[in-house]
Amino acid sequence: MPRYFTREQAEGLLPVVQEAMRQAVSLKALLDEAAAEVRAETTRIMMAGGAVVRAEAVASARNRAQSLTPRLQDIVESVQRHGCIVKDLDEGLVDFPTLYRGQEVYLCWKSGEPRIEFWHSMDEGFPGRKAVDDDFLQHHTGENR
Repeated sequence: MPRYFTREQAEGLLPVVQEAMRQAVSLKALLDEAAAEVRAETTRIMMAGGAVVRAEAVASARNRAQSLTPRLQDIVESVQRHGCIVKDLDEGLVDFPTLYRGQEVYLCWKSGEPRIEFWHSMDEGFPGRKAVDDDFLQHHTGENR
């Protein structure tokens, strides 16, 4: 059963979520960099007909990726244990489930935003973000914790 947040409850978690997402976005960038190195070396090998293989370069990038992956998974899981949903590691998007007029929707936060100022329905996602206004604040609920 999902946890539902009021905006106040979600913003109370922001210091923890912000730091975790800062780390996650950084690790994801390093992971992407390692994957790009492997792809570039694979392309180079194919273009050279496989004549010169720099196995150390590929092994190094793969080892980096293997060491980063569990750390990234741990960080994402730590955020999700709070009841948040990590949506995008490139942008640092996190959703906080809430109820608005009896329907499950998401309070939406992006890394770098000072507070939670947007929400969207479950099927709209980030492009459908709407401003948290007085009507939303008066008609959304979380859970008592």
